[in-house]
Amino acid sequence: MHYITAGESHGPQLTGIIEGIPAGLTIDVEKINQALASRQGGYGRGNRQKIEHDQVEIVGGLRHGVTLGSPLALVVKNRDHAHWSEIMDPTTPATPANTVRRVEHPRPGHADLVGGMKYRHRDLRNVLERSSARETAIRVAIGNICEQLLAALGIQMIGYVQQVGSVKADDGISSALNVTQIKEQVEANDLRILDQDKVVLIHDLIDRTKRAGDTLGGVIRVVAENVPAGLGSYVSWDTKLDAKLAGAVMGVNAIKGVSFGDGFKDATNLGSQVMDEISYDPANGFSRLTNHLGGFEGGMTNGMPIIINAAMKPIPTLYKPLQTVDVNTKEPLKANVERSDTTAIVPASIVVENVVAIELAKAVTDAFESSNIERLKGEIDRYRQELVEY
Repeated sequence: MHYITAGESHGPQLTGIIEGIPAGLTIDVEKINQALASRQGGYGRGNRQKIEHDQVEIVGGLRHGVTLGSPLALVVKNRDHAHWSEIMDPTTPATPANTVRRVEHPRPGHADLVGGMKYRHRDLRNVLERSSARETAIRVAIGNICEQLLAALGIQMIGYVQQVGSVKADDGISSALNVTQIKEQVEANDLRILDQDKVVLIHDLIDRTKRAGDTLGGVIRVVAENVPAGLGSYVSWDTKLDAKLAGAVMGVNAIKGVSFGDGFKDATNLGSQVMDEISYDPANGFSRLTNHLGGFEGGMTNGMPIIINAAMKPIPTLYKPLQTVDVNTKEPLKANVERSDTTAIVPASIVVENVVAIELAKAVTDAFESSNIERLKGEIDRYRQELVEY
């Protein structure tokens, strides 16, 4: 299974193609649109979200709501393109009139300058239009299809916010909850956090940061449960599933760190505090007494819930911009200002959840014959029973 996306932030649309989804899977388009709406929500978002009301259109690979086994083609229109149609016209030659929104003052922390240097762009809009987090909308659409596939196989997952700036909003609460319980709690507020008592505190932090013209990052956690043991492999470095998941999460805009389970805390604990002891009962087979390692051993799932943590840096577009240098005159000045958010940690939790879903779906379809959803279900059911009987 593989996918590709195309499109610019202010272009006419975002396009995605995903190949390898089994035939016979019923797709609920409304669930995709709900995920897209969640990606646009959250406290601290900017004005662009008032313009875009993302809806997916599936234009290939689906008939009467059921996958055909052929590539799925998805489109998400950019409504804001109506204000940018001349500037982002794909075929009309450049003129002084349609290049008035040139970007020549790169933002520190963004792809602007390095992208311009690499691709020889003097108008850095050619970089930022693609490196924008707007592209993640189509990845969420693709990821939700993968989540629907995983749900059909009994695998449930959730992404949520653990920390905003310096304020932690989990403190071990999640360890006693399953995915359904986590989902109920984080959907009860506009920050996707578990600790309801921290909502007002974090709102105030975001408001103060916005008034200061600054931005905030945070920490995201994704939990996936009922993932069968043995996905991934120990035999080669590039077959380790935790490595593939880490790469996919790092591929999300502004993510600067990824860990599993207790993460970096494991580096300071003793081995006896980190390793998950093994137990056995005839009805369920082998399991672990704890889950410090986040569901992975030797690059393979071990049957425990997968726990992935992602650290997101603050957004690099500041309304009180930092110093930069004009790419043409080489004079020092203030960075370019594009429409942005104070924090995008809430939508990032949706995006990270969905890229994890994509990688898990890839792992499942790699491991089992997956031309048809019913055949895939049968193979996984037999494999789960084999694990119990081991």
